[in-house]
Amino acid sequence: QVQLVESGGGLVQAGGSLRLSCVASGLTFSSRAMGWFRQAPGKERELVAAISWGGSNTYYADSVKGRFTISRDNAKKTTYLQMNSLKPEDTAVYYCAADPSMSTIKLNGNLEVWGQGTLVTVSS
Repeated sequence: QVQLVESGGGLVQAGGSLRLSCVASGLTFSSRAMGWFRQAPGKERELVAAISWGGSNTYYADSVKGRFTISRDNAKKTTYLQMNSLKPEDTAVYYCAADPSMSTIKLNGNLEVWGQGTLVTVSS
């Protein structure tokens, strides 16, 4: 069974940090690009960050550049999103997704598999 399971969400004060994790199973993780998306209430889903299968190529939305860092550990089949200097506007459900193509992830297209999401709430 192909599955992505996120963890690490929670409630944090503005200026704080959280690290999200996404563990994959049932797929060849090392040949998948990974993306972190978020969706706030009443808003469309947006791509936050993406990383290529080997980790050498990364992408960040302008809104998180310099504050968030995406990384991966292929041996652990896990991708991470380190979030620093959090703002109330970062409040959302965060989802990880996998796809063979990083281009497809960056286009927010029909991706191969999605996680169930983890809620991040940033209080002011």
